[in-house]
Amino acid sequence: MSGVSAVTASEARLVALAASAERGPRRDGLYALWLTLRAAESLLPPHPVSLKNHRRRLVALEHRLGGLALPAPLKRALAAARAQLEPGTPDAAALVLAQLVAPCHEVLGAEAAEAVAAAARDARLH
Repeated sequence: MSGVSAVTASEARLVALAASAERGPRRDGLYALWLTLRAAESLLPPHPVSLKNHRRRLVALEHRLGGLALPAPLKRALAAARAQLEPGTPDAAALVLAQLVAPCHEVLGAEAAEAVAAAARDARLH
């Protein structure tokens, strides 16, 4: 299955949380978090995306986040995360994921924060 990326456990948890959330800022926040998590995890081994593809993903991420109704603390955290992903390195991805845990916990709850924390732990192992 060449070209098909596997879904990580953290992604699956966020998708399940978003699917069970009612429409509104929390659901939008979970969706935005999932998009950001995917952009960060795509930089990790064993098959990181090319720098050109990464830049395209960041442009798409910025475009998608712009149309969502996000709580202010999460909106600020995701904007900072997007900027910190610019270098396109695994270290940048690990840093972004670690820094998203606290705002996720505050805005989206413990389950979402734990999914991001797990992704951050996995990123540090790469």
